[in-house]
Amino acid sequence: MLAKSKMCLPRYSLFLIFFSLISFQGFAKKTGDVSELQIGVKFKPKTCEFKAHKGDRIKVHYRGKLTDGTVFDSSFERGDPFEFELGSGQVIEGWDQGLLGACVGAKSKLKIPAKLGYGEQGSPPTIPGGATLIFDTELIAVNGKPTVGKEEDEDEDEDDTSGDDEL
Repeated sequence: MLAKSKMCLPRYSLFLIFFSLISFQGFAKKTGDVSELQIGVKFKPKTCEFKAHKGDRIKVHYRGKLTDGTVFDSSFERGDPFEFELGSGQVIEGWDQGLLGACVGAKSKLKIPAKLGYGEQGSPPTIPGGATLIFDTELIAVNGKPTVGKEEDEDEDEDDTSGDDEL
């Protein structure tokens, strides 16, 4: 009897460890936190006349959210895009990295870990310490060169959609 209980303990312990790891991994995924910068391209213009490089003055529309969906800032709602020099440290590091190489007219979703955002201290009261930030961005201009042919790009989207229906 004693021998049986010793055999069950290691199996039971392994089961608990395995279950704990799976549970913890599921929790991390549910919170939406990331450990590295993630860049999701939502719209890419057909042509890229102007690309953002380090040192360029860029103009960006954005909506900043926490992982729970709370919007903490948005230039879209204000109707006033934000302008800054890319790569000069004027913004959080996640923006300097995430917008590098973007084309005028491109729309992206940046998931920025705390270490490339506001860190462990956050930006009270709106951004808690250690927060992953999510930004929906649209690159409006690079060095004063705005998006050209926006209506044409929207028409092309419609054509692409109808082409997908045919497949």
